[in-house]
Amino acid sequence: MTIRYACKEDCPAIAEIYNHAVLHTAAIWNDSTVDADNRMAWFEARQQLGYPVLVSEEQGTVTGYASFGDWRAFDGFRHTVEHSVYVHPAHQGKGLGRLLLTQLIEEARTIGKHVMVAGIESQNLASLQLHASLGFITTGEMPQVGTKFGRWLDLIFMQLQLDDRTEPDALP
Repeated sequence: MTIRYACKEDCPAIAEIYNHAVLHTAAIWNDSTVDADNRMAWFEARQQLGYPVLVSEEQGTVTGYASFGDWRAFDGFRHTVEHSVYVHPAHQGKGLGRLLLTQLIEEARTIGKHVMVAGIESQNLASLQLHASLGFITTGEMPQVGTKFGRWLDLIFMQLQLDDRTEPDALP
């Protein structure tokens, strides 16, 4: 099993993993699935921003993916990113989420980000535990801010401080 940078050819597999999460979990708060072209546009947008898309791969098969993007679109949030990590259901429970997230954290540090944010549905105990084990702390709980599968969803925000800077950098 390897972790590598994604390429355009990975977009159909990324779409498949994404769509499974849409249809079967409350991890993604969308009701509609996407096609490979949608994931290609998403991938290209990440690349244009200089943000990584990572995939885990086993014997030539993409088993998971991870990326981050701007947390909010205002200049004052330029040092903060929000991430996503998804693993194909056939490969969950093997530690791939930890490997992807650990590498993603290093990628964020490398490009000078200061904080990484996770927005996690409150019943996703595996994700909450994974993030806590990597040093993320809970910074907010928002009851009933989403809905899926005919029920209200609560959102937990967790964050990881990526460095010990006391002063932010000036605008690039």
